[in-house]
Amino acid sequence: MTGRASTAAEPGRWAVAIAGAIALAVAMGIGRFAFTPLLPMMLHDGVVDLHAASWLASANYLGYLAGALLCTFQPWIWRHAPRLPAVNGVWLLRAGLVATGVLTLGMALPLPALWPLLRFAAGVASALVFVYTSGWCLAQLARRDAAALGGAMYTGPGAGIVVSGLFASGMVQWGWYAATGWAIFGVLAFVLTAAVWRVFGDSRGPQPVAGANAATATSGAIDVAHGRAEIACLTLAYGTAGFGYIVTATFLPVIAREALPGSAWLDMFWPIFGVGVIAGALLSTRLKVSGDLRLLLAGCHIVQAIGIFTSVLSPSLAGFAIGSLLLGLPFTVLTFLAMQEVRRLRPALAPSYMGLLTAMYGIGQIVGPPLVAWLLKRSASAGAGAGVAFTLSLEIAASTLLVGAGLYLWMARAYPMR
Repeated sequence: MTGRASTAAEPGRWAVAIAGAIALAVAMGIGRFAFTPLLPMMLHDGVVDLHAASWLASANYLGYLAGALLCTFQPWIWRHAPRLPAVNGVWLLRAGLVATGVLTLGMALPLPALWPLLRFAAGVASALVFVYTSGWCLAQLARRDAAALGGAMYTGPGAGIVVSGLFASGMVQWGWYAATGWAIFGVLAFVLTAAVWRVFGDSRGPQPVAGANAATATSGAIDVAHGRAEIACLTLAYGTAGFGYIVTATFLPVIAREALPGSAWLDMFWPIFGVGVIAGALLSTRLKVSGDLRLLLAGCHIVQAIGIFTSVLSPSLAGFAIGSLLLGLPFTVLTFLAMQEVRRLRPALAPSYMGLLTAMYGIGQIVGPPLVAWLLKRSASAGAGAGVAFTLSLEIAASTLLVGAGLYLWMARAYPMR
């Protein structure tokens, strides 16, 4: 009777998946990607230029990297600092959601000197929410024999992107300032956080931040079965996806304005990207997670590369629409599959290695915007337009995705499934 009562008190499989989707919508769709649709408004308001925008984006991605590294090394930190109080991963998840709302509201303040710090902190919060939401929800769904619903959880970032993109499009039409947009998104983050707060109230999730010594003690046998070289290759391949998508994800509305000045559809490409993210995540619920996921990961990289090359070769309304959709379709599918692969290779220390992959992904993101800033500066000095710099950046990004696909295919051959 006691066991049944305990099970009944726990959230159901759909409650877990929906809560995970909403948490990721806050952390990713608002905390990270609200910057993209608001960037043209900030440029129009004259509060930033493209070079400053590139560094603001990098500050957010650097924070994302820092947060991911914190998740990666949390067992080591608490093992070597026993006086630190034990903190559960669900507590950090909740703290990250609240921080996202506060930091997003802070961007509405007319204090540009503080914006890099706010974007950095928002990146840290996003990483914490992403890693601990993924770890908690995937484990909870596995307990309920509903692992495939993890794909539904990853519709969250796409939903956040669609909502933020449509809101920003309306704000442009109404002539609102970017500061108003930041304030609206901050309030929305708090509303969504309140909606899922109780679902994450059960701290019996599988990955507490402290007390990981037992998991560490059991990981030796796992290292024998799947060596460090295998996890290193997976980490590197996943990192190429971070660099591969980030130029488009950061500058898509600006690139579209360069190629199609005056078009009435300029603000629709970012929501189309979000629709692709949602569609891909829903399709992933039909995937069999028992096969070799590395082949699917390679396919996802190739689809994204085709999407980028489409917008480069055909900088038209149709080209940008198709390219945005193809870039979005595998966006969170990649994450879902990679996190499942981590759970296969390192089940005892999954959150730490999820943090490691997220950190490498973050490194790829950090490199992208400064590359664009450098190419913009070089193009200006050579008398070329910004379009040349954006085109070259996109070509490099697409090529990097193809390299990542090759790594996954090589891994499937070098480390066959047992």
